[in-house]
Amino acid sequence: MPRASFAIGPVRVRAGSMREVGLPITRLVTGAEVSLPVRVVHGREDGPTVWVNAATHGDEVVGIEVIRRVLAGLRAQTFRGTLIAVPIVNVHGFMAGDRYLPDRRDLNRSFPGSPRGSLASRIAHLMMTEVVAKCEVGIDLHTGSDRRTNLPQIRADLDDPKTRALAEAFGAPVLFHARVRDGSLRSAAQDRATVLLFEAGEAWRFDEWAIMAGVIGVRRVLATLGMTEPVDDGPSEPALVCRQSGWVRARRSGILELETALGQRVQVGDRLGALHDSFGKRLALARADRAGIVIGHTTAPLVNNGDALVHVAET
Repeated sequence: MPRASFAIGPVRVRAGSMREVGLPITRLVTGAEVSLPVRVVHGREDGPTVWVNAATHGDEVVGIEVIRRVLAGLRAQTFRGTLIAVPIVNVHGFMAGDRYLPDRRDLNRSFPGSPRGSLASRIAHLMMTEVVAKCEVGIDLHTGSDRRTNLPQIRADLDDPKTRALAEAFGAPVLFHARVRDGSLRSAAQDRATVLLFEAGEAWRFDEWAIMAGVIGVRRVLATLGMTEPVDDGPSEPALVCRQSGWVRARRSGILELETALGQRVQVGDRLGALHDSFGKRLALARADRAGIVIGHTTAPLVNNGDALVHVAET
């Protein structure tokens, strides 16, 4: 018996086909419609329903390219199950070159949303009802915030066996047992689906190493779920599991000379960088306050007293 078609928004996607859908969000003051861009890959054979999304923050472009490359390698005729791809959730922020929405709200603090709330709340509600509610597994792609970069890592509930198995299958260098943040997509979706949050790279940059880590990871998860054939992306090193982390902060204002790199192992007291004045006089050193691995750091050369410099996860 042929597989049933898949309903999303106003359309139905036939089994064994791909289809792009624009889910209406609102209209601009010009009258032009703004829609949530979605591509559905509805396989010919039965299998799980999974979503993958990016750009919940409008400046996080790494995930957009990850989704493009993953979709380019899929064929609906041989796919098992259904994939809902949402490359740009925060359409307004992306078009404006901004992390946030026009009213400065953070979309990833607005879930599960409401059909009658703020613009952020309405987008969150649309995402929850048309995408998340239809899925068993979700992959939420992010990068570091403005002027920060992150080592490829999966943040998830590692105490849940199914979540941990998929996190390990993804193959990122670090698995971080992270608490959920109120209003985040992961928080709103965790009771409905198994959710992995991927972090890698820097805002507004196509960091190739971050993109490839995401592409390989998503492919591995789809293969683990039986939706595709196994993909030979090369061996992955065993991931480091982390449960605590902290930022080393600047003890003075100055110009930062960073002396550490993503993925570097550090011990308590290791030198991570130095702060100088404009003439080169050293003002202070930044040293590790815990043993672990560097999973993120600032990319800003000018820092103020108290600014976050290096993110160290305990191992």
